[in-house]
Order: sequence, then structure tokens, then C-alpha cells
Amino acid sequence: MAPPVSSLSLSPMASSTIPSPQLPKPSTVRALSVAPCNSAASSSSPSTSSSPPCHAAAPQVASAGRRGMLALGAGFLASAALLCPAGDAGATRIEYYATVGDKLCDLNLVKSGLAYCDVEVGTGAQPPRGELINVHYTARFPDGTVFDSTYKRGRPLTMRIGAGKILRGLEQGISGGGGVPPMLVGGKRKLMIPATLAYGPEPAGCFSGDCNIPGNSTILYDLFLVGIYK
Repeated sequence: MAPPVSSLSLSPMASSTIPSPQLPKPSTVRALSVAPCNSAASSSSPSTSSSPPCHAAAPQVASAGRRGMLALGAGFLASAALLCPAGDAGATRIEYYATVGDKLCDLNLVKSGLAYCDVEVGTGAQPPRGELINVHYTARFPDGTVFDSTYKRGRPLTMRIGAGKILRGLEQGISGGGGVPPMLVGGKRKLMIPATLAYGPEPAGCFSGDCNIPGNSTILYDLFLVGIYK
């Protein structure tokens, strides 16, 4: 049976533990943090909550050092969980609980503009280029809005690396290169992908004129390399 088609394609239509972040150092690089909104949903369990919809707070901007530019931890993930879209609140909370336990880590900025950090370094094999891999991921905008997640669909995505079929930032973030180590099976990694390595200036994820991803969007990914597809 053929694997599912990747939703991370180039077409617009279509973890060793890192220590907790130190105090940021001044730099021209900006870090984004999101404060959770005030809502009873933040303390509800995924199975019992019936809280009304709420919206994540606007991102706050702060300066940070080049190798410690962004801490993506529980506070940021909690804000994403409180988005509670109508008719899909349960799925959003499931996704939230699947990733909220991840440890803090500092993003490392490389020359290409990609920033990455390992929540957990894998202990398995390094997938060869050209192979199909299974990956769980959650994709967000810097304000915390989740626009795609395999956890909400209940299964990882199968995609091919090294074939030029996925976003350049994801390719570098998974396969490595340019100062980024390759992911190993079992690893968990966070990426911040600039628009130049993502979808560029054009909107993406469009259907009937409605686009999920605005042009020039920076995208944040939580990745879990489940294994090599067999």
C-alpha cells in the first residue's frame, strides 16, 4: 500500500537534553514568546473539558543571543492549546498534550537562516537520503496558532528526504548540513524556518481562494522522527 502524500511539499497549493535557557544576550536577532490567554481551558483535561473558545495572546518580542535566540517551552505550547477552534477543540487539546511535556531548548541559528534545537537526540539510525521516513510534527505560526499537526490526524506522515520534494528548511532540519546535525530515529527537534526556506512570498495551503499560510510566513515545527518507512 502506497504511503500517504506529504503535506509538507514545496507546492503552495496543494534529543541529548538541552539545558534550560540562560538569560538572553543583546543581538539583532529577535526571539518570540507567547503568553497563555486567561481561560479555564488551560487546566482542563482533554477528555472532560467543555470550555468555550479562546484566543492566544499576541507574541511578545525580546532580544536574544545568536545561539540562545528562542526558548520554545511549556508556556508557548500552552498558548497554542488554547486556540480551541470551533468543532475541533478536542483534537487541538490532544495535540497540545502530545507535545506540552517537551523540555525547553535554545534554538541555534545557522547561516541559511534556519534555527534548530534538539529536545531529545535520537538513538536510532540516520535515515539515508532518498529514503522514506515517518515523522510526527506540529506546525505553528510565531503567534502560537497551530495550522497543521499529524497528532490531530492520529498517525505520522510518510515523506521522502533528499529528493527536493519538501520545504528546504525541513530538508536541512531533518537531513542536516550547513551547521545542522542530521536527525536520528527517535529524535525530537524544534525548527524555526524563515519564509525564504519555507513557502516564500506567496500564500500557501489555498483552497477556493482561502489560504491557510500567508505569504512571507515564518513557521515553527516540532518534529519527532518516528522511523524509516518499511
